Amino acid sequence: MRRASAFLARRSLRVHRRAWTAVFVATAAAAALIGAFALVLGSLLLARPPVERYAGADAVVTADQRVTYTAKPWGSEPRTVSAYLSERVRLDRSVVARAAAADGVAKAVADDSVPLAVGGGTTGGVPAVGRSWASAALAPYRLTAGHAPRTGSEVVVDRAVAAATGSGPGSRVTLRADGASRPYTVSGVADTGRRGGSPAVFLTERRLTDLAGHPGTVDAVGIVAEQGVPAGTLRESLAGALPDRARGDRGILVLTGPERGRAEHLDALGARAELLPLLGSVAATVLMVALLVIATTIAQAVHQRSGELALLRAVGATPRQLRSAVGREAGRVAGYAALLGGAGALSLGLVMRSLLTTDALPLPVPVWLPVAAGAAGAALIALAARPVALLAARSVTRVRPADAPGAARAAEPAESAEPGRFRTVAGAVLAVAGVGSAGAATAQGGQAAAVAASGAATSLIIAVALLGPWIARGATRVLGAPVRRLGGASGFLAARSAAAHHRRLGAAITPVVLVVAFVCVQLAAGSTLERAAGREAAAALRADLVATGPGGLPADAVRAVRGVPGVAAATGVLRSTVVLARRELGEPVLDRLPVLGVTADGLSGTLDPGVTVGDLAELRGRGTVAVGEDRAADLAIGTGDTVELRLGDGARVRLRVVALYERALGIGEFILPRELLAGHVSAPYDQQVLIRSADDGAVAAPALRRALAPYPGTRVGAATADDVRIAPPTSDGDDALVVIGVGVIGGFALLSVVSTLSLISVGRRPELHLLRVVGAGRRQVRRMLVLETGLVAVAGLAVGTLVAAVPLTAFAVSAAGSVPYLPPAHYGVLALTVTVAAGLGTMWPGTAGGRSVLRRG
Repeated sequence: MRRASAFLARRSLRVHRRAWTAVFVATAAAAALIGAFALVLGSLLLARPPVERYAGADAVVTADQRVTYTAKPWGSEPRTVSAYLSERVRLDRSVVARAAAADGVAKAVADDSVPLAVGGGTTGGVPAVGRSWASAALAPYRLTAGHAPRTGSEVVVDRAVAAATGSGPGSRVTLRADGASRPYTVSGVADTGRRGGSPAVFLTERRLTDLAGHPGTVDAVGIVAEQGVPAGTLRESLAGALPDRARGDRGILVLTGPERGRAEHLDALGARAELLPLLGSVAATVLMVALLVIATTIAQAVHQRSGELALLRAVGATPRQLRSAVGREAGRVAGYAALLGGAGALSLGLVMRSLLTTDALPLPVPVWLPVAAGAAGAALIALAARPVALLAARSVTRVRPADAPGAARAAEPAESAEPGRFRTVAGAVLAVAGVGSAGAATAQGGQAAAVAASGAATSLIIAVALLGPWIARGATRVLGAPVRRLGGASGFLAARSAAAHHRRLGAAITPVVLVVAFVCVQLAAGSTLERAAGREAAAALRADLVATGPGGLPADAVRAVRGVPGVAAATGVLRSTVVLARRELGEPVLDRLPVLGVTADGLSGTLDPGVTVGDLAELRGRGTVAVGEDRAADLAIGTGDTVELRLGDGARVRLRVVALYERALGIGEFILPRELLAGHVSAPYDQQVLIRSADDGAVAAPALRRALAPYPGTRVGAATADDVRIAPPTSDGDDALVVIGVGVIGGFALLSVVSTLSLISVGRRPELHLLRVVGAGRRQVRRMLVLETGLVAVAGLAVGTLVAAVPLTAFAVSAAGSVPYLPPAHYGVLALTVTVAAGLGTMWPGTAGGRSVLRRG
């Protein structure tokens, strides 16, 4: 039996090589895509922040930048979740002396940093980081000219600052660190011998401590070990000499080797923790799309051979032989395609990696990772192909030999047959589940709504694949009459062909629905939130001018602006994050949310959050907060109640709610007093100063410039909604995910459209030949194919849009309180691209590839 199956498989591969080519292309692309995602996910899991600032230190002592929350889900053991903090958690200065006294430590250096602007003028000079000269050894920096700073008025600049400002030993530079500018004498120039890194300026330790503004604490402690002390021994010695906790409830970490980068790039691992689940969700969608495409193409390839398989059954082939032969064919095609796709996963994965890598978190690619990723993608696709082929061939191979001749004589028995009961019931159940999941999303919020909407989209897409013939029948009834009227004889042929072959038309529509639904969901979800947030931020903005400076502006700048004639109100905006601990469906969750810190004085003249209950004038001191209405409803709190938050450095605070407001999507779900946030951020500088002109006239620009003259580089311009939005319209990470989600996966889905329709067109060559034999002209046949392409494109666009609209509406209503929004230009490009892809898949095999068929009369 094996020999007979192998013989049938070899012969069939030669005869049907054009049909299997479409399967080969789709399978190879799927393997490449899955392998590429495996490579990127593996690289992201291995990623660590680079070591630059502490390259000369043997160890770094720092506070733990994570916050944890433990809760007991329903009916299970307690679970602990963690989130990374965005602001520096500092150490008590006594840690420096205790670390220096540990065995094996040659030197312990307190390391603080202060944002500076070097130089002046309208550009504000060169942004740099100020450090103490003692900490220069941790990089290490070495003097290339001059000497170390000896007094508080001397500084050492690095090579980048010296080149940008043209300074050298003996020259004078202006530094702005604490608001006001001050001249310093350059005593020397230092260099690390490496490229990159932030420009640095070194001051005496006493002067740096004064500028930092937190004399009782330090950012971190750099450790230089004695000669010959191993890293493990040093870590154990420091762990025994240091206290268990930093100031507050944060633990103390001793970092050695590559882990030292965590002390430099605070938010790198937090960004990775947020990116991993998002990328994992996209990867799961990729897997679903790939398996769906492979199942569609292989099933179509097998169904087109129904007559041949029935004939083999009639001449004595057993069901097992036929299934084995079909499985061998699919296995061989998928195996070779998977090997090619696995090799192609490297280049695609490197392109995706380049979109996600940043200076703070470069993504490594060890030698073994591309091999493992490519092998994983190839193995998964190769293993999935054979079962799909066996399932597709099951209905034909089960025909009794006595009935096989009739099935063989039928033009396309499997093409015109209705889907089985199991397939119909499964599709209906998934459709109902998708709609129900979308309905559930409207009653939820946050991540739960997004998860429910995503599940609804997945269920509906699979339901469309299962119910394809029924959908095709409905599309034929709706579009058949317009096609007949527009196309004449060709339209009649196109309508009749579509009506006679529902399964084939359903297989053609399915990949179009897939690409339309997927791309619409990916694009519209972000644009809906962005549009709603922009509207709310614009409605909240009352200021007409905004002042910004390099590195931010100190609180004194706001007071200076308020004294300018013609200024009705001025408010500084300090940005940070808070962490909210809560439960979602019984599970512990930590949400890291961006927040604004403002002063109540003059706030009503510059920013209007849309207060519905309470008064923002009470937003004073260190114990108050204003909360968005939706978040307050989720937490079941109101004015006068308290809410517990963890500030950017992990400090726990219980705050009294003084107001509720409705424009939380644009300006954030919490607004805190500036004086509360200022003590818990790495640098307490306002990112913007909002300015409202008096009613009797605009603020004179020269007067504002004079008031802000002590802060070089400050710019004054017209205020826009982006100046008060809680987050920028898009971030680099969001853009990368959109490019990956829409570009890479959407491109694969379009390839599946072309390959599936090409496969169908190759199988229709006998039909086209018959039409030419009975008298149809070449133009009539071509026009028929054009009309069929239009029918497939229109039906796919309509169904795909409907499939996307259901979960998108649920998500938009829950998250933004509006209807979904997709820019018309984006949808137009999508529709044009899908139509072109459908045309390529249908017309090329039917005309260019099958020109000899069309020429026959």
